[in-house]
Parts: sequence; structure tokens; C-alpha cells
Amino acid sequence: MDTGLVTHRDCAQHEMGSWHPESPARLGAIQDQLIAAGIDPYLVHMEAPLAPLSAIARAHAESYIEELRARIPEQGYVALDPDTSVNPASWTAALRAAGAVIAATDAVIEGRLRNAFCAIRPPGHHARPAAAMGFCMFNNIAVGALHALEHHKLERVAVVDFDVHHGNGTEEIFAGNPRVLMASFFQHPFYPYSGAAAPAENMVNVPLPAGTRGDVVRQVVDETWLPRLDAHRPQMIFISAGFDAHREDDLGQLALVEADYAYITRRLIEVADRHAGGRIVSSLEGGYNLSALARSVVAHVKTLADL
Repeated sequence: MDTGLVTHRDCAQHEMGSWHPESPARLGAIQDQLIAAGIDPYLVHMEAPLAPLSAIARAHAESYIEELRARIPEQGYVALDPDTSVNPASWTAALRAAGAVIAATDAVIEGRLRNAFCAIRPPGHHARPAAAMGFCMFNNIAVGALHALEHHKLERVAVVDFDVHHGNGTEEIFAGNPRVLMASFFQHPFYPYSGAAAPAENMVNVPLPAGTRGDVVRQVVDETWLPRLDAHRPQMIFISAGFDAHREDDLGQLALVEADYAYITRRLIEVADRHAGGRIVSSLEGGYNLSALARSVVAHVKTLADL
């Protein structure tokens, strides 16, 4: 079976100002590098649908969904928090981003794809049940994981987050849910200043100091993540794929390189092969140095596709 690439041009219409690091250029850089690396022809291309609000409401309060829709401006920008703004195209982009993960989940569970990467924005892992936060509007990966659990009736899934920032929104949505194991590492202390204090039993949080290199991260994956993932026996793995832990990314101070992302991906594929029939859906989170982002995505997708 093949690896899917799920995206939509609407995701590039959301923007928060020319100064903002979470820019439409991120998706262009990824697409250009997938083509330059010769990987693009081997991927199954899918257009992201609009997520139904009923699927988003599994992860978010209906009152928040309606409030967010009402705040979309007819022109210009509206600030949702100090870091996050919306423009007239943001509502549709957010629905496409969540819809991409839903569509990828359907395709993988139904056997049309082995795994998939969703090249989408806005990202999602800071989005809380009732609030936008940290460039994020809807928690795309949580929407997808809950779709797998509630619509497809899976019993257990895992969410793995390797962004430089703690996925506080995802943790808040899933904390205490025994059907979901969340494993992550993140720079600490660092935005959003969460995740290090007494996490729920189903949270495998590994705070790392600034400057941590890939050899330490690989040890975390092998010695901390993998035993818990194997014990959980997930029937599907969802990845919040942030690439801002790369040593060239100015928004974080960890020191990963492309080979580290390939290593993490290989190890997760092994877990998925043991317990989940290989089923993985990965969705873009952070990564703001365009060159490092694009190269890292290529390493990740190339490994998913076994190329």
C-alpha cells in the first residue's frame, strides 16, 4: 500500500500578517522540496475535504466552534490571542486542516493507504477544547484520533508529538482517557510552559533542556516512549509532526537534524507494524525555518513511504 499526501490550496489562504512565522510559504517550501527530492511522484495525492462540525465537536466545545466562526472578519485580521490571528480565509483553512486528518484516517483505516502525511495549516496541537492558542484554531490531530475511536470504533490509539513545544491542547483533550496514550518530548521551560508537572497517567511527557541533541532524543524514544507504546498496543498512531526542534529553527533551541526525524519515524513505523497493521497518520505542526522544515518533512515522508 501507498503513502498519502493530503493538503489543499485553501490552507495557504490563511495568513496572519507578513511578519508572522506561521506563513503560507511553509506549505510551498514543503511541496517544492518533495518535488526536488524526487518523492512527490510516489505519493498518493488527496485533496482535504471540509471537516464536518460534528467531527470537530468531538474535540471542541460547540460554543467555541460557533464563537470562532463568528469572529472571522470580512477583511483584515482579528486577534484570537497574542500569537494567533484570523483573516477572511481562516475558517475554511481550519476546516480543511481538520478535514485532511479525517480523510487520511478514513483512507488508512479502510486500507486505501498504508499511512499518510497531512501538509496543512493552521496547525493544531495548542488548540484547547474551548480556546484557540499558539497559531492553532482546531486540534487537527485530536479530531482525527477521536474520529478513529468514535466513528471507526477503534479501541486504542496513540498520539505522538515531537514538536519543540508541548502539545498542551492535545493533552488537555485526552488527559485521563485510557483509550489514548500520548507520548511527547518538548523543550522545557518553554512556551506554553506546561507538561512537566504531574501529567495524567496516559501522558508520556519528556521535558528536555535547550540545546538537547538528537542522540538524547533517540534514547528518549527507545527507552521511554517505546515501552509505553508497546504496552498500550495502539491500533493506530497519530503524529503531531512539528519540525521546529531542528537546530536551524529560531523558534526553538533543541538541536535535531533530518536524520533524527527519520529515526523517530522508523521507530514509530515499527510500533505500528507490531500493533496497528502499519496504520499511521501524521499531521504538520510547527517548523518555521523554511529550508530546515522542508528537508525534515522530506526525511519524515521518505521514511513513511519506505523510499
